Amino acid sequence: MSEAVTRRRKGVAKKNRWSEQPRGNLISDVPGKLSSIPPAEDEGGRQGALKRFSAMWSSFRRGRKEKGKELEPPEPEGPAAAENSSRQQRYASGQYFFEYLVVVSLKKTKDDSSYEPEITYQFPKRDGMARRQKEEEEKTLKAITLFCFPEGINWAPLTEYHSETFSFVLTEIDGSRRNGYCRRLLPGGKGARAPEAYCIISSLACFGLFSKIFDEVEKRRQISRAMIYPFMQKLREAPFPAPGNTVEIKSFIPESGTEIISLTRPLDSWLEHVNFATLFGCLTDEEVLVVFAAAVLERRIIFIADELGTLSQVIHAVTALLYPFTWQHTFISIVPEILMDVVMAPTPYLLGVQKRLLDLVIDQSDMLMVDLSEDKEETFLYSMGDESSILPPKLQAEILESLSKRQKASTVEELNRVVYEAFLHFFVRTVGHYASYVKYSGKEPGVFEKRSFYKAIESKTTRHFVKKFIQTQMFDLFIQDVEQQQPGPQQGVFHKKILEYQEKKKRDKGKKH
Repeated sequence: MSEAVTRRRKGVAKKNRWSEQPRGNLISDVPGKLSSIPPAEDEGGRQGALKRFSAMWSSFRRGRKEKGKELEPPEPEGPAAAENSSRQQRYASGQYFFEYLVVVSLKKTKDDSSYEPEITYQFPKRDGMARRQKEEEEKTLKAITLFCFPEGINWAPLTEYHSETFSFVLTEIDGSRRNGYCRRLLPGGKGARAPEAYCIISSLACFGLFSKIFDEVEKRRQISRAMIYPFMQKLREAPFPAPGNTVEIKSFIPESGTEIISLTRPLDSWLEHVNFATLFGCLTDEEVLVVFAAAVLERRIIFIADELGTLSQVIHAVTALLYPFTWQHTFISIVPEILMDVVMAPTPYLLGVQKRLLDLVIDQSDMLMVDLSEDKEETFLYSMGDESSILPPKLQAEILESLSKRQKASTVEELNRVVYEAFLHFFVRTVGHYASYVKYSGKEPGVFEKRSFYKAIESKTTRHFVKKFIQTQMFDLFIQDVEQQQPGPQQGVFHKKILEYQEKKKRDKGKKH
């Protein structure tokens, strides 16, 4: 960010409001209650947005467990609402790149004392919703403004501003997730002016692709905001390409004529939401292993950085290292200042915090705090001290050896594949034999024989690690899904790697004899 940026901090009271929260709940399970909300806030303003956060964050784990429960009857929908529902089904099936685009501008407050973010445009317009849908939508949109401008500062008009791209995740009541991709930029013009943010909401996880879309958005914004919407309409009408394929968008720009924009999905589509280059640019291989060890045991981890893009890319990369398991707890790639009390939660989390807000992290016990900034004196500001000994030494050495191959990677896709396979192999070696210990009886769900599973591991250090890992929620939910499936060959990349490893063991054993 340019030194020409001038901003003033708002005062923030440091209070531990988490002490009254029941242990085991990050945010109150009563929808609409969030302990850090000032009671005097206007119901329709930021409090509404924060209530939306409360429902989203506290509901993720609850939503996973209650999938089978009956939902309350929906309101009767009129023709317009039914049409909107039809549009949503078409979108969910993958016909659209994105759900909607919003423009978040900084507007002066009523007393002209400061600027606050507000949505000034939405494309496409979402008309014809039922009342409850509309209320939920409005809360979501207000929440988006906090993610687009999370700093909690008074902005001043600027003459210079380096645009930045970052992302966040919205977790819905039912546990489903939508991705928010944001590009903040300084619009074209003369003199000092306020930055604005363009935010795309999509169920698709493909950061690289949306970054390229934002390059086109920014190019058009420097001419006129009106140039953006024809391009977005063309994009919305285009089919989302299959992995390894390309879609071409025709778009007219004055003085340049009609341009053809090519958008290509990587062949390894399960890695398209992440770029490991930023993670390994901020941390050494050994430091990444420390972070991975803490994450795999579902500990509290805070990442500190100056840039929003660094925070969002690193925290998404860390969750990708956990594949085939999924982080089940609180996940906020960029914590808005108004929600900093979330760091006091006693439950596991992955949080991204801007370095200028570091003094607001007042509970620094039982956590790993990782400094990603370039001018850092040390990487781990706080730790529990045992992170380097969590993973079996032999398997740590194997990961480091595999990671050394990334020096030969010439593309982002090759780099991602090297990193991804190094950590995937770790899970193949430690828990890849799980399927043999899920026992089925008739048509009943399977039963996982936990004790026999870890007892079958020969290595003492690996067995010690696995006994801890199988107590995590990510492993528990993974096994629950397996137990609900019918017995037979499993599908997916993880299972393919398991079979390859088992075949290699058989060949090696045959050579010895």
